[in-house]
Amino acid sequence: MSKSNHWVEVAAGAILSSDKTQVLLALRSATQHQGNLWEFPGGKLEPFEAADAALVREISEEIGIHASELRELMVVEHEYSDKSVRLHVYVVNAFTGEPQGLEGQALRWVALSELDSVAFPEANLPIVAALKSHTTA
Repeated sequence: MSKSNHWVEVAAGAILSSDKTQVLLALRSATQHQGNLWEFPGGKLEPFEAADAALVREISEEIGIHASELRELMVVEHEYSDKSVRLHVYVVNAFTGEPQGLEGQALRWVALSELDSVAFPEANLPIVAALKSHTTA
């Protein structure tokens, strides 16, 4: 395998609505890796940064909210043909502020029951499955 074993470390948040029936998604820019697909908001970890701290920082910078209650959901490792990503995924059960696309990205709330109809990067599919099975009433 010619690809480097270097993992891109990313924190991602499944930000739930107050009634826990919807999750906030962000549209990746067309110029980004896996562009024009919906994702769970977050971003890359800085060197020596804890994943939960990275998520709080990233969603504050990107969508203008402060996560006040989060819980680790899972870690997903996925190898694309051109890069390998390790997603540290948290469920954000409470936040303050009003979500806004501060970097020009579209945001939308999607019912958990409708996640299968959304176009996600492959690395996000285990998150979708976990959210659907975890939150089924």
